[in-house]
Amino acid sequence: MTKSMPPKQRVWDLPLRLFHWSLTLLVAFSLYTGINGGFKEMDYHMMSGYGILTLVIFRVAWGIIGSTHSRFRSFINLSQLIPYTKQLLNRDQSGIKGHNPLGALGIVAMLLVLGTQATTGLFANDDIFLEGPLVHLVDDATSDRLTTVHHFCAKALYVLIGLHLIAIIFHELYQRERLVLPMISGYKRGLPASADKPSFMRESVSASLLLAACAGFTYWLINYL
Repeated sequence: MTKSMPPKQRVWDLPLRLFHWSLTLLVAFSLYTGINGGFKEMDYHMMSGYGILTLVIFRVAWGIIGSTHSRFRSFINLSQLIPYTKQLLNRDQSGIKGHNPLGALGIVAMLLVLGTQATTGLFANDDIFLEGPLVHLVDDATSDRLTTVHHFCAKALYVLIGLHLIAIIFHELYQRERLVLPMISGYKRGLPASADKPSFMRESVSASLLLAACAGFTYWLINYL
């Protein structure tokens, strides 16, 4: 007798998934252009940084008003961190719907590092020709310090990306828990029943308006401050 597939439930809403993959592309592009460092590349690097800043602001806001598993209150719980870590080698992680406690720490760290990097980039300089759009608001010494922080965040980002990839491999291969596919489709299998009734239209409209507001804020920040 064939074993029936467990029912699937939606975990990740579309705005969160689009945020995740858009941020992945922009971060990769920013690292590439930052390493190459030519004039044209640095122009693209700055534009990519504006995009990252917009997405980070969006994610923070969506973490407050988004769907259940997008909200910070659904997965940031320090009291669960130690119990979860103790049973990390347990292959049965089927009860976890959204982000696990360690993953929650990674998300907070990634948003903090990316937010800091994108913000300090607005005040950074390369001591020759290139300057961030807000460099006129600070003196040279402050700009130099913020440039140092900007470069340090790039190194911290490499560490976080490495840990993120290791965690994905661990969950996919050892725990047999699919992480990548649900972040594409939005659905996971084998979860406890949920009373959530997601509204695609409401989420899409809310996220579109929020993203437009975040983009408008970033545009105002770099052009009029």
